[in-house]
Amino acid sequence: MGKRKKSSRKPQGKKKNDPLPTIFTCLFCNHERSVTVDMNKKLGIGELECKVCGQRFQCGINYLSAPVDVYSEWVDAADSVAKGTNAERASASAIPYQGSSRPSAAGRDDEDEEDRRYEGEGIVADDEED
Repeated sequence: MGKRKKSSRKPQGKKKNDPLPTIFTCLFCNHERSVTVDMNKKLGIGELECKVCGQRFQCGINYLSAPVDVYSEWVDAADSVAKGTNAERASASAIPYQGSSRPSAAGRDDEDEEDRRYEGEGIVADDEED
């Protein structure tokens, strides 16, 4: 025989998830809760700054990004620079800090721009098969 169902049991509610952190420990000065992350989703830029040592970092973000993602990009970039491998990859993924919101055109050549232009035939009609 089975047990009777107790009427005093109520359905369990959803478990609340803990929010992700927005304040972190600095990699360079090791102060806890000194690194803050600001996310500008309109411009697609995540900025990170240490209040103690002044270390700054920027990276590109999307609409799904969280402050934890910017911090992890910073950790990855610092590790790759420390190891000396993939230094080019770290500098390419991180946008150097600038006062303006527009990235500078430094490093672009007019000749390279001409090479990148599309020189195709445009829209071509499909061949008809009979």
